Amino acid sequence: ATGADDYVVKPFSLPELIARIQALLRRAKPGHVAGLLAAGDLELDRTTRRVRRAGAELHLGPTEFRLLEFLMQAPGRVYSRAQLLDAVWGRDVYIDERTVDVHVGRLRKAITPANAKDPLRTVRGAGYAFDETFARS
Repeated sequence: ATGADDYVVKPFSLPELIARIQALLRRAKPGHVAGLLAAGDLELDRTTRRVRRAGAELHLGPTEFRLLEFLMQAPGRVYSRAQLLDAVWGRDVYIDERTVDVHVGRLRKAITPANAKDPLRTVRGAGYAFDETFARS
């Protein structure tokens, strides 16, 4: 969302510029800085297409990356398999909804080291979510 704070007419004073930057920062979502999604010890960098957990780089396939990116954008929101298929694979792809289960399983395996908390939550009969409690940890 853009607003009046995004436009500065020259000449401008330094205090005015600082006030506008502070207003933009107040509106910014936490964990969403310059293409970076962060929750707990998990970071997804949209620019470099890299994922890290506790500082260690993780290797995800392109589908698992898109799936994690989509889920991390709205922690706590539950998405059905059909919604995930549309968002991650596209509307014009005709594949079985159980494909989502396979990719969520692969994603879980890649991002959850032994004895670590799983950031993905399965909601029986509804779908999957990025765990909002993980996002706050």
